[in-house]
Amino acid sequence: MMPRRLPSLSSLRAFEAAARHRSAKRAAEELSVTPTAISHQVRQLEESLGVALFVRRPRQLLLTAQGQALLTVLSDSFDAIDETVAKLRRPPARQAVTLSTTPAVAARWLLPWVCLLRDAHPQIDLSIQVSHEAVALDGVVADMAIRYGEGPWPGLVAEKLFDNVFVPVCSPSLALREPAELVRHTLLHFSSPTPVDWAAWQRQVQVPGLDVSARLLFSDETHGIAAALDGQGVALMSRYLIEEELRQGRLVQPFGPEIEAAPFQLVYPPERLEEPAIAAVRGWIMGLLDSLSRENACRSIIERDS
Repeated sequence: MMPRRLPSLSSLRAFEAAARHRSAKRAAEELSVTPTAISHQVRQLEESLGVALFVRRPRQLLLTAQGQALLTVLSDSFDAIDETVAKLRRPPARQAVTLSTTPAVAARWLLPWVCLLRDAHPQIDLSIQVSHEAVALDGVVADMAIRYGEGPWPGLVAEKLFDNVFVPVCSPSLALREPAELVRHTLLHFSSPTPVDWAAWQRQVQVPGLDVSARLLFSDETHGIAAALDGQGVALMSRYLIEEELRQGRLVQPFGPEIEAAPFQLVYPPERLEEPAIAAVRGWIMGLLDSLSRENACRSIIERDS
């Protein structure tokens, strides 16, 4: 490849500024040099090219045909360079979204799928805030939330995610077969916004001698699930949040009944959906309802990037 035979960049910049302003003085002000330096650079450029670029008149610079041709090329080139350099200097715009939800929904449903959001929208900084309380969706405390219940939540859009069906579950090592056997086991309780608990279940079943006030209490469902997996007792859990453990046989549902409860819903101020980051997080959450396997989805990302 033949090397480029270009004039000096400083002389080209001096000429382009002088030609654009039609003034050596204004070009000098733009480039922070003296008018004499501008004139010197332009004359060097003319000498190297062997053509006159300006018709010089008192207090006025007029372009020759050759000067106009060079100005056109330089203007386009310098504009393209300026645009590219500005993009390189500009850090990628990052967008922060705070999503509020319960500890169990965060740990059991959202976190295993975060890889999909990161892959599709690497510019989004997602903050998952866990709480059993309904926090303000004011853009300061949180932007959107996954909440339990039917609402209403004034001023917010609510989109149903999944129904809640609560079932008794335990480790297969307990070998439970009938509700009457519960009297010999610890009932696992946890704090939650749902009204479904062992007392509600007992009202339907009426197991003789079952004391639902005797309990092992946890602050959230994830601790209850861990205790159930460890064989520490029997938990009443939302089946949606333990589907994987049931499928793998690490937890079993020894008997019924199943208790239907209010669904979990995605809620947010409707006007916020016009923001790309909010729309992207909503799309990610709604996409989790699809049947795509978590393991296969994340594995495909890892294989693609390896």
